[in-house]
Amino acid sequence: MSGQTTGSPGFVDRLEETVIAALLGLMTIITFANVVARFAFNSNILWALEATVFLFAWLVLLGASYAVKKHAHLGVDAIVNMLAPAARRALALIAVAACLIFSLLMLKGAYDYWAVFADLPPTSGRWFPTGFDMKARSQSFYEVQDVPMIGMLRFLEDLINYGDAYEKMPKVVPYLVLPLSMLLLVYRFAQAAMQILRGETDRLVASHEVEDELEAVRAQQGEHE
Repeated sequence: MSGQTTGSPGFVDRLEETVIAALLGLMTIITFANVVARFAFNSNILWALEATVFLFAWLVLLGASYAVKKHAHLGVDAIVNMLAPAARRALALIAVAACLIFSLLMLKGAYDYWAVFADLPPTSGRWFPTGFDMKARSQSFYEVQDVPMIGMLRFLEDLINYGDAYEKMPKVVPYLVLPLSMLLLVYRFAQAAMQILRGETDRLVASHEVEDELEAVRAQQGEHE
């Protein structure tokens, strides 16, 4: 087996792909609008650069977990292909265990960083959560530099900012992608581990995708002849 083969995309696949495509589309539209404003009207959209940076962060971090699901991350398999099937499976389990540990540590760090902006207590413990730090200082009043507050998010003022109005978007909104993407990454690596344990795949990354596609094309041509 050279990697997990995927069938027809389901609802979750389409949802993830739509979100990723929408993020890329918004980045393109905002950047294009800012270029037009600069060269056609000698002006600029003040918040365009910061918004594009946030959208790019969402695109990359959500795309990372989606790529794990699709076995689309790059990898070197020269040594893996030389091993026996049992050894390949064992090596894949070691790799996915390391990735799970790493993503769990990232999830803790991401939540702890984001929680103070959401008026939530971060976890205690240096490496592993041992509880919640209820003495942590809330930073829910922190705002981004340029992106203005959106009307539909005004409920956050009463929810986490004790009724004080936001002039700019609170950091809790764009930084939400940190714990969300790390949680998805943990989930995707857990899925990959189950696929390896069930014998559905023997590695985290797809292998020889071009050869597989060429073989599929040749098979289709053979059926038509």
